[in-house]
Amino acid sequence: MSLEDFRKNIDQLDEKIIQLLNERIDVVLRIGEEKKSNGEEVYVPAREQAVFEKINKINKGPLPSKAAHAIYREIMSAALALETEMKIAYLGPEATFTHQAARNKFGSSVQYIPSATISEVFSNVQNGSVNYGVVPIENSTEGAVTHTFDQFATTPLKICAEIFLPISLTLLSNEPIEKISQIFSKQEVFGQCRNWLNNNIKTAKLSPTESTTQAVQLALKTPGAAAIASTMASDLYEIKIQAKNIQDIQGNTTRFLVIAPTHGPATGNDRTSIVFGIKHKIGALFDALAVFKQEQINMSKIESRPTRNRHWEYLFFVDIDGHIDDTPVASALEKLQEHCALITILGSYPKATF
Repeated sequence: MSLEDFRKNIDQLDEKIIQLLNERIDVVLRIGEEKKSNGEEVYVPAREQAVFEKINKINKGPLPSKAAHAIYREIMSAALALETEMKIAYLGPEATFTHQAARNKFGSSVQYIPSATISEVFSNVQNGSVNYGVVPIENSTEGAVTHTFDQFATTPLKICAEIFLPISLTLLSNEPIEKISQIFSKQEVFGQCRNWLNNNIKTAKLSPTESTTQAVQLALKTPGAAAIASTMASDLYEIKIQAKNIQDIQGNTTRFLVIAPTHGPATGNDRTSIVFGIKHKIGALFDALAVFKQEQINMSKIESRPTRNRHWEYLFFVDIDGHIDDTPVASALEKLQEHCALITILGSYPKATF
């Protein structure tokens, strides 16, 4: 075949792809109308997970699985935007890692609403001005985001999905590295690339900011300044990349949660988050946690936070494997109530896949 023949073949395939994509969208829209008539949520993380798993299974290449995932992410994003006016609140401003995590989850076709604080994200979801919210919960290097835990203790919202975002830190500046005398970024970010900074720009002043986006904005108007942020910020604000992957620990990852009024059905590969307060007696925490061993349930996380009502009393945030509709999990939670002064199910949701 000649080059022209190959191009004609591609044109014919493109026609088929567009036709099939629109046929798929038509089916999705009919499903959406059925969901609305039954009062069901349009976005179902469990179904989304099943689609990705199916695509990964049937894809025989040469298209890489990661590329196939990205393509279907945008196909489903376009469908969501056509089904409903989908709005996602996130800890802003634009180009933060939370914004990037939200886009990775919901694609580029839905609307994104930046929020100044984590509590504002929760408020926007709770008052119905947005459909979902995305907030950080923990970083593999720096640990828990305590503000998010505190919000879960005071609101009825549920976790319906989680997102893992590998954090790639980038030094951004329109000045060359040797002329940089000040660096803006979040305090946590400085902690994640401390060794690189000491080895490469030891004399630069480190100036903490509220967000990595604010850091970029300050770097653009401050002579001799740089920012540490994401490559997404470089594209949005047209600032040059001076160094990539400057984080000290490769594989540094932040976990984000998608919050909503309700959570979804079981997928067979789920996580459940709960918060509880124990009774005041010897061995109360030991007895509470023992119920998970009795039911052969893996506990993947425990975090304590002080209550706001009394001094030196704590709430415990726990992640366990399984869904609340699974018999072992339901049994464990029933036993747990015997040892707790209070217990709240924060949500059951599909485990994120990298």
